[in-house]
Amino acid sequence: MKAENLFDAIPPKLTDELFSTIHRAKNFHIERIVSQGHCSPPGFWYDQIEHEWLIVLEGSASIQFQNETEPVELHRGSYLNIPAHVRHRVLQTSSNQQTVWLTIHYGD
Repeated sequence: MKAENLFDAIPPKLTDELFSTIHRAKNFHIERIVSQGHCSPPGFWYDQIEHEWLIVLEGSASIQFQNETEPVELHRGSYLNIPAHVRHRVLQTSSNQQTVWLTIHYGD
């Protein structure tokens, strides 16, 4: 067995968001996402077939849900569960530092 570190292999500057699959199994997968000033394109909404549990390990972000007026503000240590087919979008991520997310996508 070899331990790995979620903060390894992160480039100092990002043009695009960085998505890395950490583990994949039959009914779930774990992903690391690194953002820096990235957000969802205008008019784009995620509508995922799996549930998504996420935690912000570093940085911050705002997530807008389609049927809510106020975005959810996430900071280091904030976590959130998004049920399948709940439409949402990333309004913003930290521009002055990288936002490191850990997400777990899972079925029923």
